[in-house]
Amino acid sequence: MTEIASGPRSGNRRSLTPLRRLLPYLARYRGLVAGALLFLVLASAATLVLPTAVSQMIDHGFSNEDGSAIRDHFIFLIAVGSVLAVASAMRYYFVVTLGERVVADLRRDVFNHLTRLSPSFFDGVHSGEIVSRLTADATQIKSALGATASIALRNTIMGIGAVAMMVVTSPRLSLLALLSFPLVVLPIIVFGRSVRSRSRSAQDALANAMAMAGEQVGAIRILQAFVNEERANSRFADAVDFAFEAARSSITARAILTFFAILAVFTSVVVVLWVGSQDVLSGAMTGGTLGQFLLYAVLAAGALGALSEVWGELQQASGAAERMSEILAEQPAIKAPANPIALPKRSRGEVEFANVSFAYPGRPDSLTLRHLSFRVAPGETVAIVGPSGAGKSTIFSLLLRFYDPTSGAILIDGVDVSKADPQALRSTIAIVPQESVIFADTAANNIGFGRPDAPRSAIEPAAKAALAHDFIMALPEGYDTHLGERGVTLSGGQRQRLSIARAILRDAPILLLDEATSALDAESETLVQQALTHSMEGRTTIIIAHRLATVLKADRILVIEDGMIVEEGTHHDLVRLGGVYSRLASLQFEAGAGAFSGAAE
Repeated sequence: MTEIASGPRSGNRRSLTPLRRLLPYLARYRGLVAGALLFLVLASAATLVLPTAVSQMIDHGFSNEDGSAIRDHFIFLIAVGSVLAVASAMRYYFVVTLGERVVADLRRDVFNHLTRLSPSFFDGVHSGEIVSRLTADATQIKSALGATASIALRNTIMGIGAVAMMVVTSPRLSLLALLSFPLVVLPIIVFGRSVRSRSRSAQDALANAMAMAGEQVGAIRILQAFVNEERANSRFADAVDFAFEAARSSITARAILTFFAILAVFTSVVVVLWVGSQDVLSGAMTGGTLGQFLLYAVLAAGALGALSEVWGELQQASGAAERMSEILAEQPAIKAPANPIALPKRSRGEVEFANVSFAYPGRPDSLTLRHLSFRVAPGETVAIVGPSGAGKSTIFSLLLRFYDPTSGAILIDGVDVSKADPQALRSTIAIVPQESVIFADTAANNIGFGRPDAPRSAIEPAAKAALAHDFIMALPEGYDTHLGERGVTLSGGQRQRLSIARAILRDAPILLLDEATSALDAESETLVQQALTHSMEGRTTIIIAHRLATVLKADRILVIEDGMIVEEGTHHDLVRLGGVYSRLASLQFEAGAGAFSGAAE
């Protein structure tokens, strides 16, 4: 599994540092932050008032024989409790709303960033890993912002306030309590780092398991066709078990942290209480004052104990924030120049490869294209053929600027594509890929993907031109029928015709056809070829073909082998040449190259 970020993870050493990356998101909603803090402080203040009220009731309330004083104290306690209830409810509303809003923005920004990253990024990362970061990690952050952070802040305020009131109530006992403070803080620091590291490992393991599950589910038909259910189940079980062991390691560290923190806190409280009881017996302190001090000590101890528990959750959220930040830190390999050269407003569709060599980023020492040069004139139809792995599809990827050439230049209408805005470049191109991509949306929206602003009056003619209209109208809701994920309810030929309709609707000056009719039956292929011939009129068309029958009418045919053009000419000329093209033709037609040539004539 390729790591998204290869740099050092400083978060492993600096606790909650990655959570600071959420501050810009919090800054967008100052009103929610202010409301959350206001009611957080109010709820904490109401809680801190309770021990003083209890002390006054113990020392003075019982001295009044008619009970009016104790009644007044109880009324006061009810009032404080009411304030606490209202403040707690409002705190919950503001904090949870803030968490939901921030995570929604974070997910949106991460997804927006993903859509702008270059294909080279996705070449080395499982899609399931990315989805895990958008879902599980974002949920972890939402939990931290919505509940954990609120608890942490509340207990921080409560702890500070309770300690301050302990000092006011009894400086002597407070000094004794504070001497035990290092016993509480030390395990939090020591085990907190371990929790941070192990939480990250657990999240990575779970993401890997989910990535594998997504891959297997996406290929469920192949999995079942090859009777590989047991193998897939075994692999997923192993991945889940590994994730469980990583999670258990994290949980163990958190449990040890909680044990030491709570034990140290309450041991110190018992020791302080024993000393205080001696003061009461000697008359140096009243019972109400000891009770007040004890309640503040319990509040302080409870706050520190709660902090020790939520610390682990904050560590997990920190790991999740780090993982999402890694995506945001990725920079696209393909960027628009600071001052892009504008393509002509009316593109002529001229395409030129000038001495282009290229190696994929993952294989820098293996050239896929070698010193490739050719020109396609405006309106010309050029076919590219050759054995598998010759570099045909790479030409399309470079033309769309999914990658930049290792050397050489690619020009459209005389403009070097590396100096143009990639989006402006791609808006001049329509493509029908070999593997048709159908989205889990309606048939109309799948075709309209080629031109999102297109009305239905433009979508239907494109579908008719691609011979998709009839089968679309036969669907339960016609053009409004949802096609399912990856168009699973359609045949391969139907999916390909939708893809062709999408390209026709785009109406771009350059048309790329990557074996556009490979999934059609003979009758449909003939009709779609007619539709494509009509749509190709006045456009520059480049065709990648494995079935040579689809390139007979091309103006020129380029034969690619080992990333180089080894032959060039018309079908008739290349067959008579007796080279690579002739060999490919003879493999596809039993009658041999001569009969193939005769049939073409």
